[in-house]
Amino acid sequence: MIFVTHALPANVPGEAHLTPTMLWDGLVLKANNALPFVPSMTYCEVTQRHSDTVFDRDIALSIGQGRGQRFTERITLEAPHRVIFTRIAGPVLGTIANEIEGAGDDLALRFSFALVVMGVAGGSSAERDYAESMTGDYLKAVAATLGAMRRLATEPVVPA
Repeated sequence: MIFVTHALPANVPGEAHLTPTMLWDGLVLKANNALPFVPSMTYCEVTQRHSDTVFDRDIALSIGQGRGQRFTERITLEAPHRVIFTRIAGPVLGTIANEIEGAGDDLALRFSFALVVMGVAGGSSAERDYAESMTGDYLKAVAATLGAMRRLATEPVVPA
């Protein structure tokens, strides 16, 4: 099993200031349609809603093992601080969490994942290599997510 956790600061000098509410709203948008937030995602569609806080989506990524293959994730929104993505079908199964931590200048977005790569032996060099690649990819995805949230913070809201 691959387990990684890492936090990135939400607020950095010279960028739009984010609040916990803005981070939460961005995570909810990302859960429903990750394409504007994760450049390596090539497909994202909600397929079933179980409740206001639990739904399934199908995704495809342009990176990693299973590139281009579909994954099914069950999304659980734990307002106002955590979104859990549980991979229930595809070549890499497990759980990914996006969590809002801290406040003010210490506000951060933490990502954690615990994943099993199908066909790769646990503890093997292949798993370690995959984990290194996956960690870099996920760090880029979290950075891109924060970038998208900062862009949303500076765009004027257009009334519906």
